[in-house]
Amino acid sequence: MNLVRPPTSAVPDPVVPATPEVGRFAVPSPDERQAVEARLARWQAAGVGARIWKKDPTVWFDAIRPEIVDRLGWLGLPEAISGRLEELRGFADETREAGTQNVVLLGMGGSSLAPEVLGRTFGAAKGFPTLSVLDSTHPGAVREVEGAIDPNTTLFLVSSKSGTTTETLTLFRYFWERVAATTSAPGRRFVAITDPGTPLEALARTRGFRTTFAAAPDLGGRYSALSVFGMVPAALIGIDLDRLLASARAMASACGPERSADRHPGLQLGALLGELGRRGRDKVTIWTSPELSAFPIWVEQLIAESTGKDGRGLVPIASEAFRPPEFYGSDRVVVDLALAGDRSRESALEALERHGVPTVRLRWDDRFALGGEFFRWEFAIACAGVALGIHPFDQPDVEFAKVLARQALAAPPPTSTNPPAASPGSSPEFAELVDVRHPGEYIGLQAYLAPSDDLDRALDRLRRAVGDRLTVPTTLGYGPRFLHSTGQLHKGGPPTGAFVQLVDAAIPDLPVPGSEFTFGTLIHAQVRGDATALRQRGRTVVTLAAPGAAVEFVDEVAAWVEARPRG
Repeated sequence: MNLVRPPTSAVPDPVVPATPEVGRFAVPSPDERQAVEARLARWQAAGVGARIWKKDPTVWFDAIRPEIVDRLGWLGLPEAISGRLEELRGFADETREAGTQNVVLLGMGGSSLAPEVLGRTFGAAKGFPTLSVLDSTHPGAVREVEGAIDPNTTLFLVSSKSGTTTETLTLFRYFWERVAATTSAPGRRFVAITDPGTPLEALARTRGFRTTFAAAPDLGGRYSALSVFGMVPAALIGIDLDRLLASARAMASACGPERSADRHPGLQLGALLGELGRRGRDKVTIWTSPELSAFPIWVEQLIAESTGKDGRGLVPIASEAFRPPEFYGSDRVVVDLALAGDRSRESALEALERHGVPTVRLRWDDRFALGGEFFRWEFAIACAGVALGIHPFDQPDVEFAKVLARQALAAPPPTSTNPPAASPGSSPEFAELVDVRHPGEYIGLQAYLAPSDDLDRALDRLRRAVGDRLTVPTTLGYGPRFLHSTGQLHKGGPPTGAFVQLVDAAIPDLPVPGSEFTFGTLIHAQVRGDATALRQRGRTVVTLAAPGAAVEFVDEVAAWVEARPRG
């Protein structure tokens, strides 16, 4: 591994060049550096890289466990999906010729995050439809998408690997009714993306969907970016799939079975993150060039859901504001992803290294390197699981929260003598949370609110206020999308997270066709279900309920934190 070996002089420059495909790594501490190098040497001696390509489950555990042998299909995706390019481009051309102006993807987690990253990174090519990703059950989010489209010129992608995702099917029922009100053949406006044999595949056949794209069943949702879950939306908005997948194939080759550990991008990154994570540097902070700012939302799920279990795991810190080096404690690793020529964070990285914080620099020649980065990170996080001693392909705590949410949906909202606070000053629990710092802790802000640019700004302000006050890492996620992303980590990972739920009345509400519940009751059930799951895992949870407009309320909470005197 191309790691730092500082000379005996004071404050050495800890960065040494490495091949561009591997990246540049800096680990200032000799003990940590030697541990990472020893990990790589053991992997080289054990042939870990080659054994992963052979789909050898004993890389992770001596005994074969479920969801390992049948979850390694992502290794072959760069080649497999390249063989479907003519099909994907043909469908995109057919869609344009039919007059499609908008594509709306209805999905959650692994079905929605890669498409969102692709859409935000590239945008729609000239003459191609725009892409909207709807992964919220908040009625305000549903209304916003509905108001921005014409059902007669919109193609809906109903995307669910299992074909049973509650949120996805709920959103489908809503938009099916809207489209059916305008045409006698509503199925022509819908496409399913799912595994073979799922209930969604059967639904698509029954309802006469335009087509169904069958996904490879031998991979998990968070490892599906280079499958039809990511590539169908990419084709529809005109992304150059030849260039994107050429990058993915090149990275797969660089991570190939014959590649030695010292030149292997996946093993190198996985060894650093996994080994340092098990030694307490479990907060993986991700910086990017502005043009790549969407990428961390995908990495966040990959890291959190893959490693956050058995009381262990890596905590991804995405899109956090820059701070002075002193803000970054002994629990941090910083990964910087930059387009070629962008050195705007170089001085900040060097300052972190002098402060003793390990850093990783990954440089992209252009945006199409995204295809390769999907593969690099998938390989790396699978390898990090080896170092952490966890199963990187299951998600045991995700279903737990879903069960509790379904129970909450089936029961009337409980009457409580201690309802959620309508102002930060009326919540002793919130005051205690922002007054007491616990080293190694992180604070997670969970916004069960309708996303908007103004709300993003207010939430970023609150996130910075909490982080500055406590000098701890912070995370931010919109609900219920994060339940399919970082939710596994929150409940199954290190017991160092404390969480703030931000909710509103979700009005005006919207009915869910064919159901006895509304979107508002669904999202509130998810709030209650997740809070119960977190508390049963011993986590601190505080719920703040906006009495009016969400943006003004979040700003009020941020101002209260900023003005609160220090004890």
